[in-house]
Amino acid sequence: MKKIQKLVGEEEKLRMPIAQGLPWTTDEPKCLIKPPVKKNTIPIDLKLHSDIRAVERARFAHQYYVAEKGRLIKQYKMERERQQKLEEEEEIKRLRKELIPKAQLMPYFDRPFVPRRSEKQPTVPREPKFFIPRHKTIKCCRMSCNDMSGPSQLQHLPSSVEKAEALYKNRILQ
Repeated sequence: MKKIQKLVGEEEKLRMPIAQGLPWTTDEPKCLIKPPVKKNTIPIDLKLHSDIRAVERARFAHQYYVAEKGRLIKQYKMERERQQKLEEEEEIKRLRKELIPKAQLMPYFDRPFVPRRSEKQPTVPREPKFFIPRHKTIKCCRMSCNDMSGPSQLQHLPSSVEKAEALYKNRILQ
């Protein structure tokens, strides 16, 4: 029983904290050694699988796009050639239809063709000009014009309209 009491007494002492002071020393304080300084860590370039896959996918997409574009151009050319061939065949068919000789209607000889005179006024030509201004004539021509007794003779020369009408009347009468 004494042993049990002794154990219980020790447990109670352990439960009650006792303030313990620092020991009185005359020694110099101990300097703690600093731990060695670590070097700065250099980040490692990460190569994510998703980044690698994105590059491969972009390359594949570009190749696919180029191949698809080439295929579309080829298909467009083939369609265009087919359309052109169909148009040429249609043109040949149309030309063959036009080239078939067809009978012409017989002209009516019982009533001969008589052209009617046009009711429009004849056009007045700008060229050739028959009236030559005095300052543009050559000296020898001026002398011959003066011999004709002045410019009144030049006004009586037939104009091109009068000449054309005279020729037309002669042809109709013949």
